Amino acid sequence: MMSRIAEMRDEMGGAHPLAAKKVVSHLEPYVRAFIENAPFAVMATSDADGNCDASPRGGQPGFVRVIDERTLLIPDFGGNRLFQSFENFESNPRAGFVFMIPGMEVTARVNGRVEVLEKEDMVDRGIEVSTFFEDENTILVQGILLHVDEAYFHCPRSMKFANLWDQETIAANSDRSIASLKAD
Repeated sequence: MMSRIAEMRDEMGGAHPLAAKKVVSHLEPYVRAFIENAPFAVMATSDADGNCDASPRGGQPGFVRVIDERTLLIPDFGGNRLFQSFENFESNPRAGFVFMIPGMEVTARVNGRVEVLEKEDMVDRGIEVSTFFEDENTILVQGILLHVDEAYFHCPRSMKFANLWDQETIAANSDRSIASLKAD
């Protein structure tokens, strides 16, 4: 008996050959360059029970450091001090990232296994922690070393559908407050 996932793939004509070949186990040069220029990412984690969390991460382009073709270093700032991602890492060392560059509709996706590095561990490995952005409200707590399992570009369809980078949409939303959003 065919699984529902296999049925859906069959109904849709299977994965496009280019899509099937784009998922690789390392950072190709173009994906690496994209990450090095991305000022924003969303990190997805879950605990051992599958309870999920998606956490925005941002900084100056290059805030996520590419160590080599199989390793990224992401600074972990205190932020809201809930440490939900860190709590998830205690029981499930897997994480997924979507990297974005404003104005570009393509995104880069990277999935892998996390190794948490304390500041001292980072210094011991020769990583200059003072170059990470910090202010009085945002202190570098630790580093997240991501050992890459999958990396690839993601097509721009979702960005196009959302008009995410459309200047008129941005201008219209810039005058809105959270209080002006209405739930149905």
